[in-house]
Amino acid sequence: MDSPIKRLTETRRILPAMTIVAAALALSACSGEFPQSTLHPTADFGERIDDLFRVVFWWALGVFVVVEAALLFVIVRYRERPTSKEPKHIHGSTLLELAWTLAPAVVLVFIAVPTIQTIFETDGTAAEGALEIEVIGHQWWWEFRYPEYGITTANEMHVPQGRPIALSMTSADVIHSFWVPKLGGKRDLMPRRTTRLAFTPDSLGDFYGQCAEFCGASHANMRFHVMVDAGSDFDSWVQLQQAPPVMAESLTGLALQGAGLFANPAKTCMACHTVQGVTPGMLGPDLTHVGSRSTIASGILPNTEDGLARWLRDPVREKPGSLMPKPPLDDEEIAALVAYLRSLQ
Repeated sequence: MDSPIKRLTETRRILPAMTIVAAALALSACSGEFPQSTLHPTADFGERIDDLFRVVFWWALGVFVVVEAALLFVIVRYRERPTSKEPKHIHGSTLLELAWTLAPAVVLVFIAVPTIQTIFETDGTAAEGALEIEVIGHQWWWEFRYPEYGITTANEMHVPQGRPIALSMTSADVIHSFWVPKLGGKRDLMPRRTTRLAFTPDSLGDFYGQCAEFCGASHANMRFHVMVDAGSDFDSWVQLQQAPPVMAESLTGLALQGAGLFANPAKTCMACHTVQGVTPGMLGPDLTHVGSRSTIASGILPNTEDGLARWLRDPVREKPGSLMPKPPLDDEEIAALVAYLRSLQ
């Protein structure tokens, strides 16, 4: 049997290697792409939150350094030694009690002041000339309405770079929470109430959003995208969305067959989904220009032939808890319906 001294020696030999491995694993978490990181804001709202975070961080670091330094000093200075005499017994210290009461109060004041300022700066009041967008949360997808342009879309919100954005948000069912980490902000959406969020995006790109309030079986699949476009690109997108949908008379082949299936009450599509001028459904996402979107099913599948086919084949399998029932379609009908949906640019 190994002696305790031998085991201690082996442990000391292994400890440096274990420390290096642990450090490497910790550092690996600091690399890579993090599309939902809040540490690189791309809008004024996010920058205000980031500024506040840094203020609190440095105060927290200062407190940590002072407390740990005092702890180490006491451990070293007052450790027991062979020649130490029994220390003098004391009870209470008015000076110390005042110090550790007043010091945290001062720190809290220096944290509270910028916190209150940030709260007022991000209260949802938009600048003049802001683009108004109505956001409605559904189980489990997002609806975006643009009153200024008379258009409605789902799960992909386009906004122009540099223009203030004013969101008025509510829920059609349960409490949801709108959150785009890189743009900043997090607001709850509640039935029969309206909450507001305002920001001005300063960087072009596709930014991931997520429902941040547990709302049921597919809460984790309630995703969306915010596309920040250059001014001319945003105008082009608006014109595309304002254009009338593709009519069946202009279609041929599978797409024409799919248009007939979509409008067939027996196939259940028209009961839930709207295609302007074709079907009046109001329960599911507006599909008037679904072919122009990059994703479907609230961002969990790519808007490709395969992605659409998988979704139509069995929505509940792709998105647990989905309120969309499995449509009565065979493989040939699915292919035709995919062709039609892809034509709705």
